[in-house]
Amino acid sequence: MADHITIPSPGNFRRAESALAPLTEPLFRSLWIAAVISYTGTWMQNVGAGWLMTELSDSPLMVGLVQAACSVPVFLVILPAGALADMRDRRRLLLFTQSWMVLAAAALAVLTLFGAVTPWALLFFTFLMGLGAVMNDPAWQAITPEVISPERHASAVALNSAGFNVARAVGPALGGIVVAAAGSGWSFLLNAASFFGVILFLYKWKYTPQAALPTRRVRDAIGEGFRYVRGAPQVRSVLIRTGAFSIGAASLLALLPVVCQPHGAQGYGFLLTCFGLGACSGAALLPRLRLRYSMDGLVAGATVVFAAMTLLAGQVHIFEWLCLVLFTAGAAWIGILACFNVVAQTMCPSWMRARALSMYLLVLQGGMAAGSALWGTVAARRGVPEALAWSALAMVVGLLTITRHRLSAAELEMAPEVVGD
Repeated sequence: MADHITIPSPGNFRRAESALAPLTEPLFRSLWIAAVISYTGTWMQNVGAGWLMTELSDSPLMVGLVQAACSVPVFLVILPAGALADMRDRRRLLLFTQSWMVLAAAALAVLTLFGAVTPWALLFFTFLMGLGAVMNDPAWQAITPEVISPERHASAVALNSAGFNVARAVGPALGGIVVAAAGSGWSFLLNAASFFGVILFLYKWKYTPQAALPTRRVRDAIGEGFRYVRGAPQVRSVLIRTGAFSIGAASLLALLPVVCQPHGAQGYGFLLTCFGLGACSGAALLPRLRLRYSMDGLVAGATVVFAAMTLLAGQVHIFEWLCLVLFTAGAAWIGILACFNVVAQTMCPSWMRARALSMYLLVLQGGMAAGSALWGTVAARRGVPEALAWSALAMVVGLLTITRHRLSAAELEMAPEVVGD
């Protein structure tokens, strides 16, 4: 599955008692279970790829490029992916992208298990995985209203977020165990197998394609999306704010394999588990915090906390303290992305949803990719602690964008499905 986070709109935080209701619907329940398994496989692969690069190369730049290789395809195909998801049969598109990722993960597994993988081969297949994930993501996020009854849509979005964070907590730990016990190749192989639940669901799903857009050309659909954004200040604000955060925020996870190299593969996996557990805890606190603070206040406070934890990650060498740092960073991370995703999920009508989400993902993942490469370069020249310190400063400076680009999604609701004739 694509590496993304979805959450409910603020107006739905007060209805926590109905959070599990979507699981009573067989269609959504089947997809949710398959998605959690697939997310877990993705996190196992992330652990395997990051650790394998530390074994193949001692360059912090190469380690940082693993994250960049996974994210850089966003620059190439995310906008066409969003247009295709609004124009074509989303079920067939998802079957193609899921199958693509199976083949890429399986091929990397075979090369690794036979000892034939090189640093550049690892980056190439990581790039292919990222390409499939980017093509998958807009369509995946756009089908949620199509697998759940309308009155449970917000709760379904919340459960998708919970499922992702459960996988974030479990997947790295399992990945660390698998890598330590059997090597990175097995984590890649297990990831390839994890996609089959989603593929089986999509194959059996009796899907009714959405009505076609008036335009038949991807280029025209993308242009229509850009025209929409130019006339929507709220959309521009969330894109600018997301970019200001993501470039600096990329450093922590991109350089974490180097930070925890003294603690081994299991230590790396456990630290990512701490990050995921922190994200789950942060998600649980969000309803209460959202009632007490404005969206901009939440983002500002969480950004300062995340920046502080990024700085500390380069200074702390005791494993137990690193666990606390990663746990706190995870809680802050989910608070920041929660607010951004609220606006991203509600800022456009449904007929524009996949294209708007593709632009949001372009900024978010593109910023992460650029940041991973940037801070990897700084780390290679000046050391990891200094790279983490500069990235923390960049996040704090990015908060200056609040003065002109405020987030205001309190009155937004999920727009009804509207499709051109």
